[in-house]
Amino acid sequence: MIPFPFDYVRPASVAEAIAALGEHGDEAKILAGGHSLLPLMKLRLAAPGVIVDLGRVGELRGVRDDGDMLAIGAMTTHAAVVDDPLVRQHCGILSQTAALVGDPQVRHRGTIGGSLAHGDAAGDLPAVALAVGAELVAEGPAGRRTIPASDFFIDYLSTALGEDEVLVEVRMPKLGPGWGYHYEKFNRVAQAWAVVGACALVRRENGGIAEARVGLTNMGTVPVRAGTTEQALAGASADSGAIAEAAAHAAEGTDPPTDLSAHADYRRHLAQVLTRRALEAAASR
Repeated sequence: MIPFPFDYVRPASVAEAIAALGEHGDEAKILAGGHSLLPLMKLRLAAPGVIVDLGRVGELRGVRDDGDMLAIGAMTTHAAVVDDPLVRQHCGILSQTAALVGDPQVRHRGTIGGSLAHGDAAGDLPAVALAVGAELVAEGPAGRRTIPASDFFIDYLSTALGEDEVLVEVRMPKLGPGWGYHYEKFNRVAQAWAVVGACALVRRENGGIAEARVGLTNMGTVPVRAGTTEQALAGASADSGAIAEAAAHAAEGTDPPTDLSAHADYRRHLAQVLTRRALEAAASR
């Protein structure tokens, strides 16, 4: 459980962090909260030559109102996201889901940017970002660029971030009137990754469902949308029968892994069950 030797850099600004990444190239790895990178290093599954610690970069923390969006600094901790009044008011699904990440120790150290940049499909926040339609802002030597969540997650532990880029901001659309939400997941213990998770957003109109979005956790190498379920619910009634019928299609088009936690077929079953529960809760909010 001892990592390979590495050098350590602690920049005080985003500009200094980008300069450090440019200087050290693919040897460098960014450290945010550390709950994803450090275990991999201890197991010697990751061996960066240089760690660039963002802990002193204060400009990457906090939440601000930016019109139709909330702009959340990438180094904002999960605990801060849970308690932030702007997040609770305008994007409650993010607050609710962040409260389910790991345990209190993880939530007070881990960051929203670190979780998303890690790119693990078993993480809770990637599925939420995908369902909500979040935007991720990266900054590098060429300046800033905005990446839709749908284009950000490339493969297992692989994202659209360049080697010389820093994830600086997560932009979450505000959920307007009529939207209900719920995140439902199954895991063995609080500290474990979700075996499967389902993020449901439901917009009610005239007593029925005008629109639904469902993001799935750990149902492939990247977070995925349950497209068939979403289509089935557009214009449907909000009763439990219609929701159950739509949720039965939640696993269509997915490619869940088989590992020590669950077989792929069991994950497909869980996706249906958890999607139904999440949709029923979201539709009733």
